Amino acid sequence: MRTRPLRSLPLLRPAAFALSFTAVLLGLGACQTTDLSEVTGALGGNPEKSHAAAADPRAEIDQLRERFRANPNDPEVALRYGSALRGTGQRSQAVAVLEQATIANPGNKALLAAFGRALADNGNFQQAFDVLSRAHSPEDPDWRILSAQGATLDQMGRNEEARQYYMTALKIAPDDPSVLSNLGLSYALSNELPKAEEQLRKASAHPDASPRVRTNLAVIVGLQGRMSEAESIARSGLPPEQASASVAYVKRILERRKIAQRELSPRRDRPVAGEPDKALARALSRSDD
Repeated sequence: MRTRPLRSLPLLRPAAFALSFTAVLLGLGACQTTDLSEVTGALGGNPEKSHAAAADPRAEIDQLRERFRANPNDPEVALRYGSALRGTGQRSQAVAVLEQATIANPGNKALLAAFGRALADNGNFQQAFDVLSRAHSPEDPDWRILSAQGATLDQMGRNEEARQYYMTALKIAPDDPSVLSNLGLSYALSNELPKAEEQLRKASAHPDASPRVRTNLAVIVGLQGRMSEAESIARSGLPPEQASASVAYVKRILERRKIAQRELSPRRDRPVAGEPDKALARALSRSDD
């Protein structure tokens, strides 16, 4: 699959996609994409962030910095240091570290994947797509990277192209919830909400689906005016504190979309189906939670 170079559209910041675009651009550094949340993916902030079980990357970042300075060509150290920098919001630094490492290790696909993820986090979507293309091959495609590439295309507003990548990823990993979630969010960005809901329901029904996927579904249901149902979905399977945070996140996104719609087009409530929902993109891009 080839894409023509296109000017990046200022739709969504990578951190924004992180909530929604689940694997994307959802852990490429470890060759597990869905987090462009880790890429992806993703739309908006992460209501689970304060409850993450992973260790705070700040606790080891100083040690990793020294190890990287001592041996900047070590791919394992570069991967860990780049991941720690991303985890502390130091996106430009992560790009620099991983770019240096990929120059020293040009054939290391894990480094290329991590570098692509870092570029996407930094808003360099076309370059991220190009780098991710080098992290696997048509002869040996990685479905996680395909999903990550789809997320970068969605972030550039190229939704139809993005869906080709998600569909190809699903041929390799049928019914993977992170890919289905990304596909659903892609439909949401072009205001095809019934299709978005269909894919996100499939994703959320999967036994491996994360709470993030259900939160994405809740946002889409809420966008269709079914707030009671959206709140129920957002709370599903979560302890009280996390459930409240998830519901609050959904409400914030919906309110931000209303504000963005008034700013962008005060005479019109919603774009027609198939038209880019710039208000939703703007609402999600404003969320840093």
